[in-house]
Amino acid sequence: MNKTQRFFDTLKASRVALIGTGVSHTELIELFLRKGIDVTVLDRKTKDQLDPELYSRLHSLGARFILGEGYLDRLSDFDVVYRTPGMYYNNPKLSKAREDGVIITSEMESFFQLCPCKIYAVTGSDGKTTTTTIISEFLKAEGYKVWLGGNIGKALLPRIESISETDVAVVELSSFQLISMRQSPDVAVITNIAPNHLDVHSGMEEYIQAKCNILDHQTAFSRAVLNSDNEETIGLLGHVRGRVSTFSRLHPVTLGAYLDGDRVLCYSDGRRSVKIIPASRIKIPGEHNIENYLAAISAVWGDVSVDSICRVARHFGGVEHRIEFVRELDGVRYYNDSIASNPTRVIAGLRSFNKRIIIIAGGYDKKIPFEPLAGPVNEFVKVLILMGDTASKIEKAVTDTPLYDSSKLKILHAGSMSEAVALARENAEPGDIVSLSPACASFDMYPNFEARGRDYKSIVSAL
Repeated sequence: MNKTQRFFDTLKASRVALIGTGVSHTELIELFLRKGIDVTVLDRKTKDQLDPELYSRLHSLGARFILGEGYLDRLSDFDVVYRTPGMYYNNPKLSKAREDGVIITSEMESFFQLCPCKIYAVTGSDGKTTTTTIISEFLKAEGYKVWLGGNIGKALLPRIESISETDVAVVELSSFQLISMRQSPDVAVITNIAPNHLDVHSGMEEYIQAKCNILDHQTAFSRAVLNSDNEETIGLLGHVRGRVSTFSRLHPVTLGAYLDGDRVLCYSDGRRSVKIIPASRIKIPGEHNIENYLAAISAVWGDVSVDSICRVARHFGGVEHRIEFVRELDGVRYYNDSIASNPTRVIAGLRSFNKRIIIIAGGYDKKIPFEPLAGPVNEFVKVLILMGDTASKIEKAVTDTPLYDSSKLKILHAGSMSEAVALARENAEPGDIVSLSPACASFDMYPNFEARGRDYKSIVSAL
């Protein structure tokens, strides 16, 4: 009997609950039920609010349900509880259940425990999805069978029995996933660290501590990749237990990838440097995407050839909702950067265009400061269209600075995405660029940033 079989047999003797019926849990619930495991689904939604087809399918497989406002009130009735990635680990009801002896875990924790192959994992405040995807594309180009998951793609635990030792897994990990993890990947990448999710985490210290779990349980044979241009990230060097590579867009590094003075991406192995590809040949735009490539190259060096790296860089068109070109209309180009849910990400996007642009910003308040936006918005934006809960906060940050000049930066307000797009079109001229660059989460108006981006694209496409 192998480790995976023992895992399922252990769960058969347990009362198991799974919180939420989102993307990462639906397949897992179905797998557990097919394995003969006693499963109860816990969800804030009522039966009427759940997808009736999903409810019927899970019920027919033997699932029980606890639904509605009190869905977390009976956690201590279970032996094992799988929390959804969006469920804060230090939620008081989860903490009480742990005190009562309940095992609180997650899909990704169990996957790490059982995965038979090498794992590359990426975290960071910005750039982690693109970096994760680039790493997976590098490895696929080299001929590996790649399993992409975590905070991106599909849940991987339901596929654990199909993964072999010669495959590779590439996962994106959020702070909410990492906060409870006690196993680290073979290759760990931290793209950068900046204030984020402070509406949920107790503070910046807890947020950084969560990120550290990607490093803290590595071995001497593991590899860590850190951004030497980001003070918070390079400050985690003391957590590295194995080999360390750094990457930099600003200066050469001793071991890792960097951008040289001729704007060529290079890799140094400590003895010599190899020129890989000019930055101008990378298909996706933006200095931040150069950083994403440098991080990815540092992660796969030795496993992937320079030819494979160059082939991906020339042809990979980027990830949806990340400075995604939507269409050109009346000489105006529209971009969807819905993933830009914090100021640092918006700033990186603004610097991708060599002109002043029109942006649509605002949304749910994650309690992060908007003052960092003031300089770049005044420098790179000609029309700022604000919407959502944070509209007034962003406006105050942008105007409460000597850099603000009302003759150069026009500020408008919209009550909906449709109105915001209409204002953008009304104020745009041929040659202009319009970008959805929210600097905020979407939860005041949309369930997630993907839904926000799709709504924006639909409205723009219908113009």
